[in-house]
Amino acid sequence: KYQKATIFVFPSKYEGFGLPPLEAMACGCPVICSNATSLPEVVGNAAILFNPNTFSELADKIINLIMNKNKQIEFSKKGIVHAKEFSWKKTAKQTSTCYKLIAQR
Repeated sequence: KYQKATIFVFPSKYEGFGLPPLEAMACGCPVICSNATSLPEVVGNAAILFNPNTFSELADKIINLIMNKNKQIEFSKKGIVHAKEFSWKKTAKQTSTCYKLIAQR
């Protein structure tokens, strides 16, 4: 469960959209994720990013966040706010709008 985790680490190099980090953020779990593919766009400034090809950078980010309770609280709050920007209702509405625009052509 994300709510019981101290942090959530997502070192993906190949990701479609990035639902796991978004789910963790919605639960108030601070996120560290790779800066690959769509992940920076999905998490915005509400997560700590790292190069997934640099193990030492990942280790430093994990240690830094685990040792800093204030930073954990900061990213927990940022994540909750950021995750609210995503919803199935909003996705459906935007998809519907796209289909209507295509149909008008």
